[in-house]
Amino acid sequence: MGRTHALALATQGANVIITDIDANECAPVAREINAQGGAAICFKMDVANAAEVNQVFDEVIKKFGRLDILVNNAGIYSPKPALEITEEEWELTIRINLKGQFLCAQRAAKEMAKNKWGRIINIASIASGQVGIGIAGGAHYTASKGGIIAMTETLAIELAQLGILVNAIAPGAIDTPMSRNARLPKEAMQTFLNERVPLKRIGRPEEVSAMVVFLASEEASYITGATFYVDGGWLAA
Repeated sequence: MGRTHALALATQGANVIITDIDANECAPVAREINAQGGAAICFKMDVANAAEVNQVFDEVIKKFGRLDILVNNAGIYSPKPALEITEEEWELTIRINLKGQFLCAQRAAKEMAKNKWGRIINIASIASGQVGIGIAGGAHYTASKGGIIAMTETLAIELAQLGILVNAIAPGAIDTPMSRNARLPKEAMQTFLNERVPLKRIGRPEEVSAMVVFLASEEASYITGATFYVDGGWLAA
């Protein structure tokens, strides 16, 4: 989804900074955007390493002079039964999925506050608590995603006076490498979609990116502290 978010924002005229713990993963996206006439730069960054986060943000401000939009998209999911999750696996998931989003949001807000305008968009999940959706094998993942929504609501309250809007997007079943990593057989996946998702298909990353673009725009100027579920009707069913 990071790729489609970047492409969607670039199409709307944004200068896009793409980061990944492996620069080889984000460099092709930057080249794709630049080839289409947009402006994009790729940086290697571990979102859970405060020093790396600050270094990259320093470079961004040095080049562009300001920061307006943050999309907190980095995340991992390694399915494992709760009784088998090790302390190291738990901490890694929380470190990247939750701590990483906080560090990036914290630094971004400090820059956005200088201009009294900003959009922070956190990517959570339909499996984040209080909506009736749990994922077997994802105790560490769902805990991190629930934390993201709680953090989003608190940041929205604290940052509103600074002109910064903070919202979350909670995707349902989306066709990404992460969802394929769940190793659910194709037949089982289609059965699940037929029985649980009214639209009876898996979502496309671009359909989540459309919500990213909306929340980054002026049209969303009175929306903050909210979570938007892009799930093909899964919750409604």
